[in-house]
Amino acid sequence: MALMKDTQYDQSLHQDVWSKLKSFTDARIALGRVGCSVPTKPLLEFQLAHAQAKDAVLHALDVEQFKHKLLHFKHALLVVQSCAVDKETYLKRPDLGRSLSEQSRQQLQQYQAENPQKYDVVMVMGDGLSARAIDENAPSLIDHLMHEFKQLDWSVAPLVVAQGSRVALGDEVAQILNAKMLVMLIGERPGLSSPDSLGIYYTYDAHLGCHDAMRNCISNVRPAGLPVTIATQRLISLMKKSLQLDFSGVNLKDEHEMSVEHRPDETPLLF
Repeated sequence: MALMKDTQYDQSLHQDVWSKLKSFTDARIALGRVGCSVPTKPLLEFQLAHAQAKDAVLHALDVEQFKHKLLHFKHALLVVQSCAVDKETYLKRPDLGRSLSEQSRQQLQQYQAENPQKYDVVMVMGDGLSARAIDENAPSLIDHLMHEFKQLDWSVAPLVVAQGSRVALGDEVAQILNAKMLVMLIGERPGLSSPDSLGIYYTYDAHLGCHDAMRNCISNVRPAGLPVTIATQRLISLMKKSLQLDFSGVNLKDEHEMSVEHRPDETPLLF
């Protein structure tokens, strides 16, 4: 049997020619190489990001601690549970995360019976696939939204914290509480550079049976992504437009424009 010659690779670190682009993105590009392998530093960074994403999915929301963060709003607060009673069930049975448990359904119905009222807006905070995203980003976002709702003189239903929640769970909440507009804040599926990404799903006239084409989504709300201030502006713009048109979803276009400041001394960028 003929022997193959052993290939010897240069063990020095080779920088990627695209390394300058790394300052424009969190994507894993231009990692370089050592011999035929990835350098140790980016390898360890990848393993850390993978662990953080996994932790974000499996970590349960500390409801009591989260409720404490919302106390300063001095607004009614309700906690509900989906039919997915634990994280394993939630991951294996997405359908159960879309429905309220019978106890939570009765709780909301009883509240509405004791406080019969129609609301302009209901905000539901669901742990989703990243409780960390809700815990870290939702209080600030709610603060901005409550200020805007007050300025617009919109009535706001009790804040609802939903455990084991998928996006569609908010539809039933909005229907029971007689809310015209549903703002669903939920932890998004974490990427390898975004374990804290929060998504906003807006639905006009939400009710049981709504499908995804009836919603508008604002994604990647987090310090390293879309700032809370801009997310608030975009959402309020969509909500105002939906009130004029009586619908939300794919036919409701995000026409919100942000002003861009340009300084003459700025160096032109590649993108």
